[in-house]
Amino acid sequence: MSAPVTPFTTATGMLTALRARQLSAVELLELHERRYRRHNPELNAIVEPAFEAARHAAETADARRARGDDALLLGLPITLKESINVRGLRTTVGMPHWKDFRSEHDAPVTTRLKAAGAVLMGKTNVPKMLADWQSDNPIYGRTSNPWDRSRTPGGSSGGSAAALAAGLTALEFGSDIGGSIRVPAAFCGVYGHRPSETAMPRSGQFPFPPMPNPAVFMGVQGPMARSAEDLSLALDVAAGPDTGEDVAWRLALPAARHARLADFRVAMLPPVPWIPLDAEIAAALDALAAGLGRRGCQVKSVQPPELGDFRPHYALYLALLAAVQLSRVPAEQRRLRLDVLRTRDDEWSRASQRGAEGLAPDYIAWIGQREHMRAAWRAFFSEWDVLVAPAFFTPAYPHWDKPWPDTEASLRRTFDVNGKPVLEELGLFYPSVATVAGQPATAVPMGRTRTGLPIGAQVIGPYLEDRTPLRFAELLAQEFGGFTPPPGY
Repeated sequence: MSAPVTPFTTATGMLTALRARQLSAVELLELHERRYRRHNPELNAIVEPAFEAARHAAETADARRARGDDALLLGLPITLKESINVRGLRTTVGMPHWKDFRSEHDAPVTTRLKAAGAVLMGKTNVPKMLADWQSDNPIYGRTSNPWDRSRTPGGSSGGSAAALAAGLTALEFGSDIGGSIRVPAAFCGVYGHRPSETAMPRSGQFPFPPMPNPAVFMGVQGPMARSAEDLSLALDVAAGPDTGEDVAWRLALPAARHARLADFRVAMLPPVPWIPLDAEIAAALDALAAGLGRRGCQVKSVQPPELGDFRPHYALYLALLAAVQLSRVPAEQRRLRLDVLRTRDDEWSRASQRGAEGLAPDYIAWIGQREHMRAAWRAFFSEWDVLVAPAFFTPAYPHWDKPWPDTEASLRRTFDVNGKPVLEELGLFYPSVATVAGQPATAVPMGRTRTGLPIGAQVIGPYLEDRTPLRFAELLAQEFGGFTPPPGY
């Protein structure tokens, strides 16, 4: 007899129950709407609800199934990050001057999810301009972490991760340029996949014209879920070329390199001397390496030698990130950000300032540098199948009020890491390891701290071989455990 469906059943499990007629799409939607009414007021994860339209979609899904139809996500209740456009719903990215903007089009990922039969219940919270590891803004307010509501769920896909962890949604899509999928997944104990940079459309975010912009790279959209199998399913639905290229291009992601855990060649990112790491996260990674070795994996602490101590790599990342981020904001806010950066004289502020002030020739040169790093990763992954690294240098941290745009004081904000103050902006380092070269990276839960907060890591794979880190994540869950619900939910 099949187990009953609960709010924490995986998306694949819910779809199996729908196909077996254990429950209807309307009943599954009602289960999630009850969860929303019970728990969302304290979490503020789903901020743009759309349950009336969702009920119509669920009824349509049930009618289709009664006719014998099926689709990959038929009848599955999902949510999307607020920045991803959905026709008729608001897209504000938390900015007051966009508070009344309602999209007149669906993003490519939205179109593909609807075509696969998904039931869209609404959109989840984000920080202002997607530029924080908290999800707090003057339009929707603050989202809290279901593991500890005094702490952030992460950002910028923080509402996404909180909704998944609390059982408010079955599947999510977020976006990631500074760890915005991987950090919330780690903070909330769920799974997230940053796809290879060209594996999915990148257009359809922000209240902007719905056109792709190939110059805006490093940022991707990708799935979040409560299991790695769900991530694979979601990627099957949404992967493929962006608008224009879909006339001729097709995506055929290769199978995972291995089916058995023992066959994987696993690199562990060596300690980076100038980047601290919480001792409990480091211990969890060490325990994972030892456990993988006992199960027959080849395991070694190793990285691409060409990347050295990662300082040039990180400086390039900050320059490119500044160029991308400041291209999205009005000229006055860009000027304010530059004024703040010019008051500082440290290595990383100078890197961001170069990106903010760079001219087109600089940008072309940086892209050339990036290609050298991509070549280093290609060589590395000819010898190794995955690289396991931290997703962030601390577990979820307490809420704090961050101004917009950044001020000198906010840029000097520090976290406590092993009893020492560390600049918040250095938290971008671990996400950047995969981001610069556009590598796929799967965020996985790895247990909890002594105080009960989730610990997470990222599994980085070879470019356009997304199924390899995803399969490795599935096997990790089978051997070491995966998602567990937070207490009280």
